[in-house]
Amino acid sequence: MKVNTAIITAAGFGTRFLPIVKEIPKEMLPIVDKPIIQYVVEECLDAGIEKIIIVVREGNNVIKNYFNKSVPEVRDLLASVGKEKRFQEVDRLMTYEGIEIITQRTDLPYGNGSPVLSAMPYIEKDRPFAVLFADDLILSRGKSGIAQLLEYFENSDVDGVISAQSVEHSKVNKYGIIKAKDVIDDHHGQVDFIVEKPEPENAPSDLVTYGRYVLPYRAMDLLAEVHTGLDNELWLPDVNHQIAQTGKLMYKVIDGDWYTTGDPSNYFEALTRFYLANDEYKDKVKSFLENL
Repeated sequence: MKVNTAIITAAGFGTRFLPIVKEIPKEMLPIVDKPIIQYVVEECLDAGIEKIIIVVREGNNVIKNYFNKSVPEVRDLLASVGKEKRFQEVDRLMTYEGIEIITQRTDLPYGNGSPVLSAMPYIEKDRPFAVLFADDLILSRGKSGIAQLLEYFENSDVDGVISAQSVEHSKVNKYGIIKAKDVIDDHHGQVDFIVEKPEPENAPSDLVTYGRYVLPYRAMDLLAEVHTGLDNELWLPDVNHQIAQTGKLMYKVIDGDWYTTGDPSNYFEALTRFYLANDEYKDKVKSFLENL
């Protein structure tokens, strides 16, 4: 079944970036020449997603303004000095269609499952949907990360597909870790179960699942039961675990590199990698780094 709706979760507080996130959402921090969340939206557009639901925290109007607010005074100023081309990216941004920005429900517990559940009324019943965490970026080779998952899902008889990437074993206690039931090859397999932030000695693998998922509608029903997990949070990986126990949940290693932007050091790594992948800036940045 074709997936035509995606949920982008952007409702976290990003406290590792205080004080800047007091006024500017973490998802609006720049990566080269545009904010983190724009890369995530562009992933969905590349995948042919028709409806994009961005879930933000209460009181956050910055993301909504970014995608909806026109700035004719800037256009007029640039036109008056013959620099209209600088406005092309803003024009492209304003023509994005199908983006709906909603506020996370305040009655739900903390956790990465709560913004997903908040989008339940906007999801077509009994249809699968995609989920993207706005603090995860993918520097993909070829098709965007979520496009690769959708292609796999739509051409397979499965209940869902989640992203995967190997990490150093010492870092498994930061992530949701996959135990495979059936390994097809180095890039695909069936999920047996998912353990959230296990200690290295208890981890079933080094295979991390991160913020790219294609899930069946029943994931919403499972979230609606509001079973909290680790640290009394509502975890989407716990729901993925339940889907794996009752159906066929697959993992796919996306052709590309995953970077989390959840703290300043990881953000700096993502920023550097994206600069080095940018044709306009890569030579200058590489020269700068080599001369440090």
